[in-house]
Amino acid sequence: MAPRGDSRRRTALDLGALVAFAAAFGFVEAAVVYDLRDLIGSPRSYSFGHYHTLLNLGFIAFVSSVHSLLPPAVGRVETIREGATMVMLLAVAWLAGRTTRQRVGAYFIAFSVWDLTYYLYLRLIDGWPTSLFTRDVFFLIPVPWIGPVITPLIIFLVVLVIGVRLYRAP
Repeated sequence: MAPRGDSRRRTALDLGALVAFAAAFGFVEAAVVYDLRDLIGSPRSYSFGHYHTLLNLGFIAFVSSVHSLLPPAVGRVETIREGATMVMLLAVAWLAGRTTRQRVGAYFIAFSVWDLTYYLYLRLIDGWPTSLFTRDVFFLIPVPWIGPVITPLIIFLVVLVIGVRLYRAP
């Protein structure tokens, strides 16, 4: 059995690797979105009024179809890419944790760091979003989610804190 200090050091190293992966993946996501917006002339902000809204909670709205936001072929590929992103985040979380609690915490950390750095990198690359209240498409599964950028930032800051607590809990 490893001494207690070695276990803590290993946990810190695993956590650092997880955060590094998620931050690098956040850049990959930002680069894909930046390129996609440039290539297809996608809007840089989305209002709730232009799409058939299934449910509007004010801070987030769920709209009927990805095809109302993107060309059909691009929408299909983007939806599948988002599913693949979830698989990648789950896989790295599985590898980073040794218990179920740690793996759930690792997933929360990876997802949070990925999403938070995505917005940071887009801001650095393109000056977007211009405000915390700029509307964005957050997710496409099972239907598109649209709302102000501040929504995922607040959610994922909270989820990050929960993830770290779960990951580091004995």
